[in-house]
Amino acid sequence: MRRSAVRIRSPAPHGAGASLPPHTAAGYSPVKRSYWSGPVREFLGTDPRAILGSLSVAHSFDITDLQKNAWTYEIDFLRSELLHLPEAYILLEYFIPRMGKRIDSILITGGLIFLLEFKIGAESYLRHDITQVIDYALDLKYFHGESQAVSLIPVLMASAAPSVGNTPIVYPDRVWAPLKVNPATFSPTIAEALSTDYGPPINPRVWESASYNPTPTIVEAAQVLYEGHNVADIARSDAANITITTDAVSRIIERAKAESRKAICFITGVPGSGKTLAGLNLATQRRNPDTDEHAVFLSGNGPLVQVLQEALARSDVANGGSASKGEALAKTKAFIQLIHHFRDESLMSDTPPPEKVVIFDEAQRAWTRAHLKKFMAQKKGVSDFAYSEPAFLLDVMNRHADWAVLVCLIGGGQEINTGEAGLPEWFHAIGTHFSNWDIYVGYAPQNRDMI
Repeated sequence: MRRSAVRIRSPAPHGAGASLPPHTAAGYSPVKRSYWSGPVREFLGTDPRAILGSLSVAHSFDITDLQKNAWTYEIDFLRSELLHLPEAYILLEYFIPRMGKRIDSILITGGLIFLLEFKIGAESYLRHDITQVIDYALDLKYFHGESQAVSLIPVLMASAAPSVGNTPIVYPDRVWAPLKVNPATFSPTIAEALSTDYGPPINPRVWESASYNPTPTIVEAAQVLYEGHNVADIARSDAANITITTDAVSRIIERAKAESRKAICFITGVPGSGKTLAGLNLATQRRNPDTDEHAVFLSGNGPLVQVLQEALARSDVANGGSASKGEALAKTKAFIQLIHHFRDESLMSDTPPPEKVVIFDEAQRAWTRAHLKKFMAQKKGVSDFAYSEPAFLLDVMNRHADWAVLVCLIGGGQEINTGEAGLPEWFHAIGTHFSNWDIYVGYAPQNRDMI
């Protein structure tokens, strides 16, 4: 097997295969995006101990006294400050789709969305705290389906900081410059913002349930991100091998699109053979929003994801693609993500993801059903989870009514750790539930043709 991908079995007729049941039939309901949410009127009428209990139950990790005290302060403070906004809507501990971040509180009123970050005991408005709340606003603007046309107002509440003035600054994308408040200036600052900016009314329940959806401008920016990139050292291989691999998988993608089929490609190779860089090239090249095609590069290696995002962001700024590092990082987050965030986002909705092409790095490390079931029960509060990670990822991509392509990068000669499924689980999931998928396998030996 040298210059072309090989389909290793004849596919079943399209639509065949015993698809896994919807996740609601597997014994669990979609995970909520926030720990607690509802109209402010309901928030004010609920025993604060009950709200604190809801936050504690929803929290997946051990709860420290510091966290409980912070929640208690936040609940009591908001109950005293929101009496004049009973028609508003409040969300506590809201998950930003795919970003792996939670916002302390969100206040939706009229056509405005306030993103509230509390720093209990903070005596000043620290730069990294300001950056944190700005990042929340940008992540929602770029990746949240109902936030792309609304005003987002980041608010940093430092409980022991002095009062400062805030000059309302609204950027063209309707993201405000951050507002810095303390307990004395919180309500006047919110009131001033409400009198300054308007917008179409927001349906808070629709907004809360909206899923990950990268904006077209970010998608288009990702297409050109590699022009002049300087990250070839991430995988030491010659460019010809990467081009051959990318071209081969691109032909598979084009066939899937033309024939409305679903395909999975396995690219195997030893460490250093160029799999990761080939996958990144695919992720950037297969960004075609005009033809309803999106791609994402997924990895379970958190440090690797951070390194890739940082390296590509620096490249983008150095080559004039973005005016700031923050903008450049927002671009890279659109197509380089942690697999766990992709998976968790898919738990919150049964709709197809916006991506039609998914590249999964080190796919042999996907979790077994038993390991994922235990994790979901302990960390996510999801009981009776019915999937291995390969089966769930296939099921998520199978939600697309027409076509989809999943590219699995498989590292050869690497130890499989406890709870990791390995390549056999992928083939088991395909053979048992997704026999309608076309299968392609290629080998990527170092310094030789790949696929």
